[in-house]
This record gives sequence, C-alpha cells and structure tokens, in this order.
Amino acid sequence: MIPLHEISSVAEITRYQARINGDRIAQFFEGRETTYLELDRRASQIANGLLAAGCSPGTRIGYIGKNSDYYLEVLSGSAKANLVMTAVNWRLAGPEIDYVLNDAEAEVLFVGAEFYDVIKQIAPSLTSLRMIIAIDDGDNNWTAFTDWRDRQSDCDPLLPVDLDADIIQLYTSGTTGHPKGVQLTNSNYLDLLDQAANGGWGDWTDGEASLVAMPIFHVAGVNIGLIGLAQGLKNVIVKDIDPVLILDLLEQHRIKYVFFVPAVIMFLSSVPGVRDRDFSNLDLILYGASPISQDVLSTATEIFKCQFCQVYGLTETAGAGTVLDHQDHDPIRGKLRSCGKPAATAAVRIIGHNGEDVPANTVGEILYRSGSLMKGYWKNDQATAKAIQDGWFYTGDAGYLDEEGYLFIHDRIKDMIVSGGENVYPAEVENALFDFPEIADVAVIGVPDKKWGEAVKAVIVLKSGETVSEEDIIGYAKTKIAGYKVPKSVDFTDALPRNPTGKVLKRELRAPYWDNQERQIN
Repeated sequence: MIPLHEISSVAEITRYQARINGDRIAQFFEGRETTYLELDRRASQIANGLLAAGCSPGTRIGYIGKNSDYYLEVLSGSAKANLVMTAVNWRLAGPEIDYVLNDAEAEVLFVGAEFYDVIKQIAPSLTSLRMIIAIDDGDNNWTAFTDWRDRQSDCDPLLPVDLDADIIQLYTSGTTGHPKGVQLTNSNYLDLLDQAANGGWGDWTDGEASLVAMPIFHVAGVNIGLIGLAQGLKNVIVKDIDPVLILDLLEQHRIKYVFFVPAVIMFLSSVPGVRDRDFSNLDLILYGASPISQDVLSTATEIFKCQFCQVYGLTETAGAGTVLDHQDHDPIRGKLRSCGKPAATAAVRIIGHNGEDVPANTVGEILYRSGSLMKGYWKNDQATAKAIQDGWFYTGDAGYLDEEGYLFIHDRIKDMIVSGGENVYPAEVENALFDFPEIADVAVIGVPDKKWGEAVKAVIVLKSGETVSEEDIIGYAKTKIAGYKVPKSVDFTDALPRNPTGKVLKRELRAPYWDNQERQIN
C-alpha cells in the first residue's frame, strides 16, 4: 500500500522506506542489490554532492543513460537537494540532445557509457554545463559517479520543500519541431500516488517485486520506479528491452507487477517457449502509451494469466489520466477499445469546435484536469497558455465519452504519430528532410503497422528533373534525427494536397492507408 499520510514529497519516499523497511531490497540491477537504507543514504550523499557543487534550488540536473539503479539514486538525491531531474531521451541525435540540455540550462550532467562519445562532441556548446559525471566510470575525462558519490557526507540535508516546486522536467516533442520541457512538481507526484492508491491500478503489496522496463526518460518508466519505491517493493530494473531477459527476470524474481507498452507485450508473447514459463506470481500487467489490439491482448491474457489494466495519460499529465481496470477487459463488457474512466482525482471533458461540451458518443477534443497536471512548459508561457485554459489541459487528442463515461480515443487533432509507444511529431521529421537538396516538398504521416502500431511514412515531391531513391531519403534522415523518427517508408508524388491557405491536408493524405482500419489510430 502507498502510505499517503507519510509521504509528503518525492524526497520523503526513501526516508520513509529506510525507517520502515531499511533492510529490504529496494533495487536489483544486473546482480547489484541495494537496500532501502542504502538507497536513502546514497540519496543524501548525492544531494550533498550537488549542493557542494553550487547547485541552488531549481537547478536542472541532466541525465542521459540507459535504465539503471543509479538513475533512481540520482533522482532521489536531486529531490533531497530541491533540484530538478531532467532525463534526456537517449534515442535522440546529437543536435537534439544539445537542444534539450541547453534549453533546460542543465548545470550538472550524469552520462552513461553508451553516450560518452556524443556528449564529448557536443559538450563545448552546452553553455550552462559546469560538471559532467560518468555514471559507469571508466572515463578519465570526467568524475566517476561512485567515487564522487561515496566521498560525500551521508547526513540528510533535510531541506524545506515547496510542493509547487519542479521536481522532474521531461521533454515532449512539439508540433513546431522543438521539444518542450514539461515541468512536473512534488504536488503532481503526490496526486499521481493518490491516483495509484485509490484507482485500483497502483495499490500494491509491499515486499513484492515490480519490473522497471520502460525507459526512464519516459514518464511511464519514472512512474513505475517511484510507485514501486513508495510502497516498499523490490524494483527489478532492466537496462534495455530484451524479451528473453525480461521473461527470465519475471520467473527468477517472481515479479508481481509490470508496465509495458503494447509493442513489448507483443514481443514477449512471440518468444519461443513462452507458454512453458512460470508466471504464477504475476498479478498485474499495466499497459499504456499507445492503444493495444484485441488480438495482442487476447494472446497475452492466455499466456500470462493475470489481470490487465490500461492507463491513458500524457507527459503533461504526469502519465495519469484514465484507467481501464481489469474487470472492463472482459470482452462481454464491450470496453476493450476504451481507455477507461477518469482516474480517482481527475476529470475529463469532450468539447466541440465551439468550445462547448458535446453529448455522449460525440467526437471532440479531450480535455483533462487533475492535480497531476503539469505546472507548464519550461520558459514557454505562450505554449502553456494555449495548452492549459481555466485549469483544463487541451490534449490535442480527439475522442468521445460513452453513456457510462468511458473514454474512447478516435483520432488525433494534432498530427502526432505514436510508433511503438514513442511520440513522433511530423514537423520534426519534415524539417530534417527539407534540407535534402533534391526535395521540393514533403509531408510526414503515420500509417498502420502490425509491429509498431503506426509507422512513419514520408510523402515527397522531388524537384523537377531529380531522381532519388527511398533508400537515399531514409539514409539521409538517419543522420539528422533519432532512429525511431526516421521514415520506415517513402512514397513519391507530383503534388501534396493543400487547402486554399497552403496547409497540407494530412487527413486526405492519410486516408488511403487507413481505409480498412476500424479507427484512425492503431
């Protein structure tokens, strides 16, 4: 259970568990175990090290690395020092990483071994950066994390906490092509814990094991880690999505709670011999980040024989929103295509073009309100004012509420593509491709894909007389943007459909690819 009356901020999570469950294993990562007492002590050491380095309240601390037990150590220490953890999507290309760290004005950066080279390349342009710490050691250019941590005082700084102060800043792409920093506060996370405790999806049995498999630069990865720590679970942390390793860990640690995106559930269900495995202790599979197909859900239910629960949310809502609980996964209920009902502390509205609420079963824009709603976009008042109006967050998703109050997502008002749980904004890809000399015009859309849900497709108009192959376009894109944003396919056309003002008619462009689909989202 989540002790809501004992946890008054993110920093209090390790303090409370150290007092109550000090000898219990808090984290397991690649054979390395950490007790709650050790985790809390290390959090204090990290906090003191950051304070000694001159970090003041609100300073952004960058982190780029694969999943590791060290991430939650640094996050807990950052919280104790009243600093703001900014984990960077390690799948981004160098220029994108540069933009995020400069926009955040990160002063200290923790770097995993896989990213030493890219950070060395961009470090001269990181204008706010004062110190780089090598998480995995082994680099003589920078301070080694464990050496730096272990020489700090383990006396808890016990700083006063402002509940409205930022605690985490995650970056979500925007339709302008530039990522936006989402400011999440202590209050946001207290509300998230409240939703988990009272919503039926995150009130877990202490002492059990939870799997942290989603990337920690995603709100889902952060949330599962913190929710596990908040109730004294053993967080078993996976560095990368390795289906066979995940299945091994589920058995070896008798994992009880997990969160996966649907693409991972499909991968796991396809591993040879998966039906011969022992998942008898597995109680709950949470899923989200993108819709799940009924076929994948049915197969997974047969294999894992546990409860399934869907959580729909965005980075801007701290990952919270609506919940489709396990009872509603009975096909007889007719709710499998739904995202569920608003979470315990949340409210959802559907509005039409005139801004008024629409009747049940009428499609409109989805609005969300809750204590988990972000403070705003970092140093972007204009975007914040557009996204949050009168306390309601305009999600950009289109959907409807049925007569029972269940939310169904119908389409996206914005052009965002969700591929394997990753958000891809066409503007980012289009901006990169427009630099290709032979391209006269380009539009990027999402098309159905059995493996990823949606795949990125570029529709291109070449300059007169030019000849370019699909491989040339894809190869060029790989040098400019993250791999998951690169088009999986390219179509060539003589002209893009546009309205009288010149705007590309994306819906018209998408239509042929979605003709036989039940809905315009996959």
